[in-house]
Amino acid sequence: MKPLRYLLAACLLAPPVAQAQTAQWKPVEQVETYAISGQTGPELYASIGERGPTIGKSKHRVIAHTNFKLTWVRDYQPQGDACVLASARPKLIITYTLPKPSKPLPAAVRKSWEVFSAGIAAHEKVHGAAIADMVRQIEAVSVGLTVAADPGCKKIRTELTSRLSELSQAQRQASRDFDRVEFGQGGNMQRLIVGLLMGR
Repeated sequence: MKPLRYLLAACLLAPPVAQAQTAQWKPVEQVETYAISGQTGPELYASIGERGPTIGKSKHRVIAHTNFKLTWVRDYQPQGDACVLASARPKLIITYTLPKPSKPLPAAVRKSWEVFSAGIAAHEKVHGAAIADMVRQIEAVSVGLTVAADPGCKKIRTELTSRLSELSQAQRQASRDFDRVEFGQGGNMQRLIVGLLMGR
């Protein structure tokens, strides 16, 4: 049975916060589940393949999914002929979508499922931590950003978008690299899948 490949859905980014504000915000983490059926490891895994969340335009099904919504309250301030991003407060909501059996499992299957489920959740948590770290990086490069000859605070938005694009691309690449290792030969996710299928 071919392992399902995980893809992290990346969203639009925006900017940051002064160091004092950074200590005050924390991401909101929430878990959503989708129901799967089966009383054996192979049945459960097959159900994941049929009911797992879909990603992107290709609607590729995955085992689990980490998504986020990021919004900001920004304070752009004209200073003379320039514009300064004086502060910005992020609101980050990270959502983990995980599989959950719809009925109680036999004792032996339940044990291997719990190992698999905990491993999947831990994998997604790594993606969540990377997203939160990206937001902190956005704060670091954004707050205090100054653009000359921009009294209307318009040019600064273009400059900010350019910087955020670089951070977004770096985060997406790091996510792909992480998944490549996890799902590669002998990788953690591959071992979890085999363990579920073999009842380990």
